[in-house]
Amino acid sequence: MAHTQLKTRVVGVDIGIDVTTTAIVDVRGNILAKDSFPTGDNPNVADYTSRLSENILTLVEGNGGYETIRSVGISAPSGNFRMGSIVNSPNMPWKGVVPMAAMLRDRLGLAVALGNNAHVRAIGEHAYGAAHGLKDFILVTVGGGLGSCFYSNGQPHLGQSGFSGELGHTCVQLNGRQCGCGNKGCLEMYTSTKGVVLTAKEVLADSDAPSPLRQVEQLTWQQVIAFCKDGDGLAQETMRRVGMMLGVGLANYASVVNPEAIIFTGRVTHAGEWLFNPAEEAFNEHVFHNVQGKVKFLASGLEEDEMDLLGASALAWEVEEYSLFK
Repeated sequence: MAHTQLKTRVVGVDIGIDVTTTAIVDVRGNILAKDSFPTGDNPNVADYTSRLSENILTLVEGNGGYETIRSVGISAPSGNFRMGSIVNSPNMPWKGVVPMAAMLRDRLGLAVALGNNAHVRAIGEHAYGAAHGLKDFILVTVGGGLGSCFYSNGQPHLGQSGFSGELGHTCVQLNGRQCGCGNKGCLEMYTSTKGVVLTAKEVLADSDAPSPLRQVEQLTWQQVIAFCKDGDGLAQETMRRVGMMLGVGLANYASVVNPEAIIFTGRVTHAGEWLFNPAEEAFNEHVFHNVQGKVKFLASGLEEDEMDLLGASALAWEVEEYSLFK
């Protein structure tokens, strides 16, 4: 009988707007080795993919060797799992459709899977985090954008062409704020980091009350959250409005898909109770009454700096094995 060596490791890749991080991860979700480099150093995508493959090779050869690696998983902005591509990313230097999975597979000779961060985080939460054991849940990531992934009967629902979960581009305000996608009134423009800043400016314009927000030359979402925790009334009103919008958007979502839980990740969630209390209140007010009181709001069970790497590694286990080196 032929002896087959069992491969017990994968590579997880988190392509961030600023930094790309690579890691070797074992079957239990332990990160065994990690490295990173600036994403923006290579605005040409072919050069970037070469840099990424060199980084992975160096990491792997220094930590157990190529023969221990089964496959590679990637978390990427605007990633599409079905296409294996980054598709029309507004925040990356590479425009159009970038077939990143195929490009990296050609360089490494290993199977490569790619997904967007909400899809990848949902897989990571299901494998290692707060969604472990859940079959029907929504993961929502509230950061520079607003993304989601819905798990139905234990599987991520990706849609016919892989673009499902675009919660941020559902309309919550007719003829509302202009969104980068081209539409107006998108939920993302009221709940993302840029949405927090726009709402803060509206709150300041609506009130004569004193606030440290008025003293800030270049207002940021971090300052709004910090002042909120310091007890500033206008900062708290800002997050109340953000939370209300998020709650209404999630109530619409939950009324359609009837989840067990909604799991939250992303930078805006650092606001804690100032975001979640109004979000939950608005959610329960607007969700279909038969679902009311039956949906848990949960924080991510993973460390923030590891969730994309762990999710990407979990995605890597799901791709069919392929190697030029068998």
